[in-house]
Amino acid sequence: MENSLLGSLHNIMRWVVLLFGILTLIKSFSGLGGKREFAPADKRIALFFQISVDIQLLLGLGLYFMRGYYKAFSSGNMGGIMKDDVSRFWTIEHIVGMLIAIILVHVGYKGTKGSRTSKAKFSRLFWCCLLALIIMLVTIPWPFRQLGIGRPWLPGMSA
Repeated sequence: MENSLLGSLHNIMRWVVLLFGILTLIKSFSGLGGKREFAPADKRIALFFQISVDIQLLLGLGLYFMRGYYKAFSSGNMGGIMKDDVSRFWTIEHIVGMLIAIILVHVGYKGTKGSRTSKAKFSRLFWCCLLALIIMLVTIPWPFRQLGIGRPWLPGMSA
């Protein structure tokens, strides 16, 4: 199941998202002092972060529906799902955490628009990006997570 093309793309895209997230965090942190103007390059990297999380969301939703995790909501067995760590992670924790992180990325990028001061743009982008990255790092199925949740570092590797 994890060797599917969609699963592999989702795995690889994780690294793209994290790369753009870290670059956005660094760029926005460098402007927090208020001594630098918010430049088009600052906005561009934040846009790439937003685009990458949107692509990851589409890939993830494809996996969510193809693997049937959504069926748990209509099965009438939510109590059982909530008691099982693996089912709870894939049915609720991963998708809810990532949706919150994606919303934060969008809110941060939205803050780069308009007539706000550069300091306000950097500040909003930094804090939204930092919170989004923390949530992502907590809800990514890293290889060291428990059996059934952990996924390999890269496609083709064992978890």
